[in-house]
Amino acid sequence: MLYRVMKKEQITTKSSNETKDIAKKLIKEWLELNAGKDKNLVICLEGNLGGGKTTFAQGLAEGLGIKETVNSPTFLIMKKYSVSGARLRSIGAEFRKRAQKYTLYHFDCYRISDCQEILDLGFEEIISGKNNIIAIEWSEKIRKILPKERINIKFKFVNEKTRKIKYYNFKTTI
Repeated sequence: MLYRVMKKEQITTKSSNETKDIAKKLIKEWLELNAGKDKNLVICLEGNLGGGKTTFAQGLAEGLGIKETVNSPTFLIMKKYSVSGARLRSIGAEFRKRAQKYTLYHFDCYRISDCQEILDLGFEEIISGKNNIIAIEWSEKIRKILPKERINIKFKFVNEKTRKIKYYNFKTTI
């Protein structure tokens, strides 16, 4: 596999903190592998309601040092979070230097009925820009406009605490 954190194709988590930890490890490793490369990261999050998609996005934000509350932007469709050095004091100077140039975009396509709704929000500019980390919940609804270079992650609700997280269709290059 491309990323060390994704050694297994499927991971079972037993709590929201474990789901967040997977996201934190993924973002930290991606930043290490892409230091100085001005790349975007697109993470497509699919699965049923309550599957862990928003929890995973919260873990990405925490891993980037974002202190704002990250909720699913179901009614807003998109939220933008800036990563700044001041918020990253506790994670170490080298990692802070890598992370602070990025912006996290969190999309929720649950209410989307047509891809044009996302395009009207500047999706093409965000995807083609530099230094953006883009987490897209319900990405299967806009599959035809997604970039080929992305990470797909599918979530499955097992029970109140347990989730199965499956990584598939890797087209991300370093």
